[in-house]
Amino acid sequence: MELDELLLDEEGAFSLSGFQEFTFLPRHQQLSERVRKRLYYGWDKDCSLDNLSSPVADIAVELLQKVAPSPIRRLQKKYVSHVSREACISPCSMMLALVYIERLRHRNPEYLQQISSSDLFLISMMVASKYLYDEGEEEEVFNDEWGAAGKVDVQTMNTLEMNFLSAIDWNLYTDPRELFEVLSWLEG
Repeated sequence: MELDELLLDEEGAFSLSGFQEFTFLPRHQQLSERVRKRLYYGWDKDCSLDNLSSPVADIAVELLQKVAPSPIRRLQKKYVSHVSREACISPCSMMLALVYIERLRHRNPEYLQQISSSDLFLISMMVASKYLYDEGEEEEVFNDEWGAAGKVDVQTMNTLEMNFLSAIDWNLYTDPRELFEVLSWLEG
């Protein structure tokens, strides 16, 4: 299944005028099933989709410990599982956060040397979740709730967010191809 077949029009442009259309795109159900099967717990329709699966949590720990090697607040699977459960982190948020971390690896490696892997996990997931799901009053993502999930105060969350956004130069838009690359990588 190629990205072009899923999301691009005949001119190769990403042409979605609204979320309603996205839910009815050809092969949307196939993509949803692919994400469910590979990044959650298999084909079980009754599985909880509000936190990362154990294999995805393992990948997060391994990757973030490498890119943010500070021994202070070193990321542990128990912390990933706790935050994932409390903040309802979706694999889609994880994929977007990985895109952001890869950007930082190339554009601002100094930032990654200064932040702990636990803080990087928490803030990258929060920013990705905000970008994906913060649609207004009913679906707002609040820093104090993320702080509670990550066991840090809201002032720390605000500082982490501003530093992260500054480090990534506020470049949050992601081409769908980047997400599909991360999905393929996670599947591997």
